[in-house]
Amino acid sequence: MGSEMIQIYHVPATRGVRPIWLCEELGLSYEILPVDFSPEYRASAEWRAMNPVGKVPVMIDTDANDLKIYESGAMVQYILDRYGESRLQPTPGTAEHAIYLQWSWFAEATFARPLGEIVNHFREFPGDKTKEDVVEEMRDRARLSLDAIIPEIANKDYILGEQFSAADIMLGYTIMLCEKYLKETLPERIQPYWERLEARPAYRAAMGL
Repeated sequence: MGSEMIQIYHVPATRGVRPIWLCEELGLSYEILPVDFSPEYRASAEWRAMNPVGKVPVMIDTDANDLKIYESGAMVQYILDRYGESRLQPTPGTAEHAIYLQWSWFAEATFARPLGEIVNHFREFPGDKTKEDVVEEMRDRARLSLDAIIPEIANKDYILGEQFSAADIMLGYTIMLCEKYLKETLPERIQPYWERLEARPAYRAAMGL
């Protein structure tokens, strides 16, 4: 397949890591297109035509009539369904796939949300306007999400068992955010899981390591 079939408009360490990581795991060719992350450019008509809320990433599949999507979780699922050849997810319609979907959506809708609010809060209310109690409440929500993961990985390598899946990609990116935005180190029972994820060559390639 051509190197430009999957195009990912990306800023380093943002959610574009997820589809890039997946492409690396699947051995798919892709192209990273850097994006000016300045507020001015993201508010421009040019970028809003790509993503109406001004965020990254954006993905275009040139092999599907230039299909454009701009949610990282949707990108992951689309790539799996179109190009994954039944890899990195259970069979759709099974109970195992339902759990896979639960953790994939949990990673963004529940787990990443408070971390994103921390970023937004510091951006919108810098300096003495920042309310630390609000930020700490967001951290507590992220900690609660970490606590929810702990029993699920207590006796297995990955969230679904012994086999790595794309749900680990979804969760792994959000755990990376925890390392950045929580004041403390990751819980001891999360750390081995995270170390397995960040040691994967595909993750390291996605992060430019």
